[in-house]
Amino acid sequence: MNEYVKINSKRYPEIILRAVPGHFVTPNSHINKYVDMTAMLRRQSEAKAVAKAMAEYYNVSTMIDTIICMDGTEIIGAYLADELTKAGVLSTNAHKTMYITAPEYDLSGQMIFRENTMMMVRNKKVLVLLASATTGRTIGRAVESINYYNGEVVGISAIFSAVSAVAGLPVFSIFDRRDVPDYEAYRHRDCPMCRRGIKVDAICNGFGYSAL
Repeated sequence: MNEYVKINSKRYPEIILRAVPGHFVTPNSHINKYVDMTAMLRRQSEAKAVAKAMAEYYNVSTMIDTIICMDGTEIIGAYLADELTKAGVLSTNAHKTMYITAPEYDLSGQMIFRENTMMMVRNKKVLVLLASATTGRTIGRAVESINYYNGEVVGISAIFSAVSAVAGLPVFSIFDRRDVPDYEAYRHRDCPMCRRGIKVDAICNGFGYSAL
């Protein structure tokens, strides 16, 4: 796992991610490459570049009240709100600015909002922002939760996504499966690496991975 491949975005060459080969377990699947985007999530200049690229997917006819930041994307979310506002994307909020918030999860992994943050979702037009999407199940659960709180998902953006759409909504991503050579994701019970007896190298999620 010490080896990695640097991958430049075709449209945005200044944005770079790393693909680490191995046998990784995510909450929803087994994957043969971990897509590492730590610098994009935590380095100011790269987070700003990612936000600027993501903002291009939305036009002035899109209304966005709230950006829900998953996988530690809050820094990108703040820059994205700024880029969208400068581009003329409007909010229906009384103060004419966007909310940026991160969800909380219950023991079953369901997204929840407390009384003090529920008003950022209820009757709001919501953009879901995440670092990576492998199977789309996490996005699907997020959409269900937002709908439960009477929010309306108007956009889904990810740095990397192996899926192009979830719940009838397109997933706009800077990188996709075509950018990561030989990237594969399998259901837990169908993993060929497990069948061949290849040990799991690490447990991972949108925040990073922990070697075993």
